[in-house]
Amino acid sequence: MLAFEGRHANRNAKEVETALALTLGDIHRTPPLVRIHSQCTTGDVFHSLRCDCHDQLHLALRVIAEQGAGVIVYEHQEGRGIGLMEKLRAYQLQDQGMDTIEANLQLGHPADLRDYGLSVEVLRFLKIRSLQLMTNNPEKIDAVQLSGIEIVRRVSAEVPGNPHSAYYLATKRDKLGHLSSAATGFRLVGSHSARGTSSGDAGRSTLEPGVAILNLPQIPNG
Repeated sequence: MLAFEGRHANRNAKEVETALALTLGDIHRTPPLVRIHSQCTTGDVFHSLRCDCHDQLHLALRVIAEQGAGVIVYEHQEGRGIGLMEKLRAYQLQDQGMDTIEANLQLGHPADLRDYGLSVEVLRFLKIRSLQLMTNNPEKIDAVQLSGIEIVRRVSAEVPGNPHSAYYLATKRDKLGHLSSAATGFRLVGSHSARGTSSGDAGRSTLEPGVAILNLPQIPNG
């Protein structure tokens, strides 16, 4: 496991973004499966049924294990970049009938505040030049393509929904342009999404000189 820090050139100099990279196997022999996953404490940790984050993360872990090689970049951008407390405030608004986009806007945030510059720099640090990208998010596709890293295949991150997540998943599809498993093509690089900004600024993050490396012990089977 590798840990990274990055700062945005156009933000507060003290604002630090963090990301983890969990790798398995030989990620250079063939284009590895890569999942750029935004932290979701409510989903990833507490298995909230309001979103698909937990199931998407575990789908990526399972497919990477099946392929024997891959990378998960786990980025610290909770709540599409607004943070945990603001996400919980957005949940309160959703309980009153707003969708996830309307709630963010009501709180004074963009529909999606995330930036994938640090995630791209992590992939560069790992010397990944081509990959299979597991995502339904066109913004992630744009960010990777604009970095010069080749996407040889998009792998769907679609997972079964439930009555609690159906409205959220529909909103991501209809308002943020998230792809379904039936859509295999890529969106044009630099095109705009519902958040109103181009992914052409995806390289704004810069890596700190130091990278923390944590060697995890192997757990024996059984």
